[in-house]
Amino acid sequence: MKEFERIYLSSPHMSDEGYEQEYVKEAFDTNWVAPLGKNVDGFEQELADYVGIDHAAALSSGTSAIHLALKAVGVTEGDIVFCQSLTFSATANPIIYVGATPVFIDSDRKTWNMDPRALKKAFEKYTPKAVLVVHLYGQSADLDEIKALCDEHNVALIEDAAESLGTLYKGKHTGTIGDYGIFSFNGNKIITTSGGGMLVSNNEEKIKKTRFWATQSRDQARHYQHSEIGYNYRMSNIVAGIGRGQLKVLDDRVEKKRQIFSLYKEYLGELDGVVFPNENEFEYSNHWLSPMLVTKHVTPIEIMEALEKEDIESRPIWKPMHLQPVFSSYDYVGGNVSEELFNQGICLPSDTKMSVEQQMRVINIIKEVFGEKDL
Repeated sequence: MKEFERIYLSSPHMSDEGYEQEYVKEAFDTNWVAPLGKNVDGFEQELADYVGIDHAAALSSGTSAIHLALKAVGVTEGDIVFCQSLTFSATANPIIYVGATPVFIDSDRKTWNMDPRALKKAFEKYTPKAVLVVHLYGQSADLDEIKALCDEHNVALIEDAAESLGTLYKGKHTGTIGDYGIFSFNGNKIITTSGGGMLVSNNEEKIKKTRFWATQSRDQARHYQHSEIGYNYRMSNIVAGIGRGQLKVLDDRVEKKRQIFSLYKEYLGELDGVVFPNENEFEYSNHWLSPMLVTKHVTPIEIMEALEKEDIESRPIWKPMHLQPVFSSYDYVGGNVSEELFNQGICLPSDTKMSVEQQMRVINIIKEVFGEKDL
């Protein structure tokens, strides 16, 4: 018999109040289980209202949202897109979908996100069609400098806010500051619909066009007519119902994630060789995951292996895109910050269902690896 329950990195957390079931039940009761319906419309409006933007399109994934954002910008074959290197591959893959060429940009140690200095160097070398910035693990990029460079060169800015729903940059929600923002509701995100995404913008016509593309680009005609290539990217009414319920507890989830990060930093932050990312003066982070750097004495792998023995899930930092075999032929601008973060980083369990006692188990195991006594 297991002594302890498994501790997950970040698993789905449905509301205690059952909000999700209410919306899903209504969809079943009305037999409205298609990719359109009241929940889809409601989720789009409620998410847009929450983050403070005019328009939103509910889609099947965050990846599809990035794909359609690139199309909305007009990125086509042969164009260049600047993309943050330290991210998950879902950020970069859609650049290839549209036939464009990615140029990967290094990270700033202050934010772990796109380095404005490296971005400036990239602009001196290339003329891109779009810049794709990421808010990694809920930490905001330094958007003022990045947006200023994009505006100077008349280039569209797309924010991959898949991991940062609820994060604020100078009082504004990430995902709403660039020309387009994307959110993800994958199973491990701060709120989940099991799978799904959202594209947001203040450009009403482009969001309408996005919905058109996402429903197979079906023309307004009695018969089935298509003048453009389309995609099966629309969110289902069932999935959207889960999202509407989850949105009601988003603030609670952000607060819990922040408490988890704070506790790790309190008990592990003074260990020699441990570094946590700063919450910079311009941001209010959702701390979707709690990443930690291990610079000496032990390695991230040693910590992960010690946690695995106790049935506790953890993960490495994302491997930068310019180090990935599939992207190895594309240019990279910057130094070695993203590579250092990858080599030294570990994502600690950040599950919002995790109790303080469970988190202290994690902390004690890590301290043991460092040779410390139990608390």
